[in-house]
Amino acid sequence: MTRSSEWQDKARRIRLLALDVDGVLTDGTLHFHSDGQETKSFNILDGLGIKMLQRSGVQVALITGRESPMVTRRAEALGIAHVHQGREDKLIALRALCEALGLPLADVAYCGDDLPDLAAIRAAGLGLSVLNAPAYVREHADWVPSRPGGQGAVREICDALLASQGNWDASLAPYLDVLE
Repeated sequence: MTRSSEWQDKARRIRLLALDVDGVLTDGTLHFHSDGQETKSFNILDGLGIKMLQRSGVQVALITGRESPMVTRRAEALGIAHVHQGREDKLIALRALCEALGLPLADVAYCGDDLPDLAAIRAAGLGLSVLNAPAYVREHADWVPSRPGGQGAVREICDALLASQGNWDASLAPYLDVLE
């Protein structure tokens, strides 16, 4: 799906990227071990994209319906300060976060993959979904990246936001300057 000029205009305003976790930062698969422990897999491409976006001044938040120590650890590793777990009421959580940060919803991008995310996708200034989301969720998004959740979709979103906000070259510079 290509990004329209309307998408570009919306993307320039974004000051907060809020993400669901399962199905967006992961592929949605949950592994339960015999001892009761649960594991998830996170994509390293997404992690670097989040760090680059944060360095550009865009805040990142996680709003997830499940409670998971892995989410807490991943958020800590990425420096994500706003982590809201056990929240099936994604839009209420998003509005509360916006109020706490003094941001209007128009300055927020939200990415989700399933029905609990739908209201937040529709209310955010820039509604996003992922390729592996059901079609009836994707159709409400302003944009769907070409990669599925857990396989670089968040990185694609971060890269697109950086480019739309004119921060792409500055984000690449530290990696290019290593050789000079």
